[in-house]
Amino acid sequence: MEVDTTAWSGDGDFTGELLQVLQGMPEIAGIKVEDAPASRTGEGYNFLANEIYITFTMTVREERVRWLGVLPRTRHIEVPAMTLATLERRLADMVGDADYSDEGMLQYLRTQRVVAPFQTRGYKLVEMVRLYQSRPGETAPRPNEWSDSGRD
Repeated sequence: MEVDTTAWSGDGDFTGELLQVLQGMPEIAGIKVEDAPASRTGEGYNFLANEIYITFTMTVREERVRWLGVLPRTRHIEVPAMTLATLERRLADMVGDADYSDEGMLQYLRTQRVVAPFQTRGYKLVEMVRLYQSRPGETAPRPNEWSDSGRD
């Protein structure tokens, strides 16, 4: 398994916990973790946003088809060993349910109150982790970038 954490600052306890769980799954071929540009710090709170891009291992499936509607043949198709929906169900048992999910993303939100021994107020830490599926050999896409389809 290939794990790339070069674009991640290491902040976020839940992100680290999620990364450990994902590394133990044999259906995952690669993981890339990045700090998201949405991270902010204000008075009384810290908002951490991290993105995890997951590449699943590929399996070969045989599919019977007819060539020209007459001659039978077998076609070999590569499909991911797991989908995001399957990953969501497995993660629900290990780290809890996702706060939001759709066909392209899982999102987890965790909050905690941090009070240092020398402080009286402390601050609230909000951590958001988004998981995306990427294809083998693909660099991590930005979810809000336009594709090269001629749009400005």
